Amino acid sequence: QVAHRLPMLSIDNSYSVEELRKYDQRTRKLLDKEAVEWVVELKIDGVAASIIYENGVLTQALTRGNGKVGDDITHNVRTVADVPLRLATPSPPPLLQVRGEIYMTNSDLVKLNQRRQQAGEEPYANTRNVTAGSIRLLDPRVCGERKLRMFCHGVGHAENMQAQNYIDFLHELRDFGLPATPFVEVFANMEAAIEHCDALIGRLHELDFEVDGLVMKANRFDQRERLGATSKSPRWLIAYKFEKYEETTRVNDI
Repeated sequence: QVAHRLPMLSIDNSYSVEELRKYDQRTRKLLDKEAVEWVVELKIDGVAASIIYENGVLTQALTRGNGKVGDDITHNVRTVADVPLRLATPSPPPLLQVRGEIYMTNSDLVKLNQRRQQAGEEPYANTRNVTAGSIRLLDPRVCGERKLRMFCHGVGHAENMQAQNYIDFLHELRDFGLPATPFVEVFANMEAAIEHCDALIGRLHELDFEVDGLVMKANRFDQRERLGATSKSPRWLIAYKFEKYEETTRVNDI
């Protein structure tokens, strides 16, 4: 187990559009009624991890753990195909701690379960359970066979980064060869962000990976710093949880 240089806090949840509007009002009140640009981002259903690059070289990877201390999973993260061992830049930052979600695609789970059934083994129930178990295996060869992937969506401790807002930060990550979260958009206010959420939710079934909500983030880093955090969660982001699938069921027998 290894201590995080900066804690990996949890995310507060909201379950309705009205809660999002109230959160927006509280946030702008803390910022003396300044306008807030809101970023809408997919909440990937995987395993949270932190990856550390020193002078452009991957040196360590940790699970979130309890937020203060995580498990060292460096040996397995080195097998994640879209995580570079070295940043694709001639002038890397001296230190970059990238945070994100390690996950498995639904199509890769299907292939893995087909192999397990052919071997007479029980199929896995879902991608998150496979990912959580695989990333903690002692043998990196087995983890490598699971074809895990990663989306980066945050920063911990970092030096000499140029971005002043989240959207530009994601562009920097992509320039470094890191897999930034897809389908991220920024909006001038919460109402526009909410309208986008409604449209995005209707398209989630098209994705080849599981999503368990959306995340609303303040775009500007200076506003994030002023908003700060509670003991558990940052004040500059909130998760929007919703029911992806609904159907009426009937109890046939007890």
